[in-house]
Amino acid sequence: MKFLGYRRPGGRTGVRNLVAVMPGVLCSSAAARKIADAVPGTTFLYNHNGCGQSPSDTEHTLEILSGLIANGNVYGALIVGLGCEATQRELYLAAVSAKSDKPLHYISIHEEGGIGGAVAAGIKIAEKLVEEARKLKREEIDISELIVGLECGGSDPTSGISANVVLGDLSDRLVDLGAAVVISETSEAIGAENILLARGRTPEIGRRLCEMTARWDRDIKEQTGADIRLTNPTPGNIAAGLTTLSEKSLGCIHKSGTRPFEGVLAAGEYIKGRGLYYMDTTAYDCGSITAKIAGGAQLVAFTTGMGNPIGSPVAPVIKITGNHATFEKHNDMIDFDTSASLSGEKSVEELGEELLDFTLSVCCGRETKAEINEAGVVFVNQRHSCG
Repeated sequence: MKFLGYRRPGGRTGVRNLVAVMPGVLCSSAAARKIADAVPGTTFLYNHNGCGQSPSDTEHTLEILSGLIANGNVYGALIVGLGCEATQRELYLAAVSAKSDKPLHYISIHEEGGIGGAVAAGIKIAEKLVEEARKLKREEIDISELIVGLECGGSDPTSGISANVVLGDLSDRLVDLGAAVVISETSEAIGAENILLARGRTPEIGRRLCEMTARWDRDIKEQTGADIRLTNPTPGNIAAGLTTLSEKSLGCIHKSGTRPFEGVLAAGEYIKGRGLYYMDTTAYDCGSITAKIAGGAQLVAFTTGMGNPIGSPVAPVIKITGNHATFEKHNDMIDFDTSASLSGEKSVEELGEELLDFTLSVCCGRETKAEINEAGVVFVNQRHSCG
């Protein structure tokens, strides 16, 4: 099975052909935004970090941001710095070059003589990158080179019994076709540890999955003095009908299908193997999506019962719901409706096959609702945050 995508230096592949403009630090956001707005064909990557962080959080920020730029969906990038921040030019260039050999440029406001000079210099660089990127053409790529992230947010009971089940069927199909699939949101596996223990390819992987979940439960209590069960499920989840974190977690795990987990990854770690993986991330949708894309996911499939508009500027995000009322009410932000599995009109397997076809169409260029709405966000979760 094939899709039409882009080949990158070093062997990565993409389903989009983006030129990214990113502030190297929050202070240079205005200049970077002006450049992106002035050059059609560029994508703005918001960066709220870059300075004033602990050494470990700075390291984590570089890991995630360099991963986003190295993602196969990105042709090349321009980083716009200030000049006095912690994440200097050399750090960015080293971090990205360690992962990818693609066109990468860096300018700073101080070196260019202010915002006006930086914007003028940046526009020239960005225009050249866009011109180069447009020369590339899509070519046939085997589906085994695809990395798909699995996500959920704004869940209701239909998520766990319809949308996540259909997404799990898609996950199994992708794994069987040789692709890589990655699920995350570790704290939303609390209560489903017994399932994870049994799903590891080896007993050691199963134990690591359980230990990872237990660590989040413990760290949240130690760092905040609170029990995560007092804040998760969220007020929206509860209003929609979910009552406990374990109930939410059992529905969440359905996204991963039935195939064994091949390993556990750190947040933003590049996904080198094939099969199913668990990435250790926050349960906060924006941070979780960002981490998986930094790990190489060219596409994210995101289930939502109540409706959720967020996407990513780097990768298309397919929005899936099992709640037909949500699909009708929020049709401008939902791509795929699995509620026919609840009405008995279609089987999970039939919907899984349809979702695979839809996914391949997105890989070949079909825009998702999140892309049409320009709803992409980037969020780098702090290493010491439990949110």
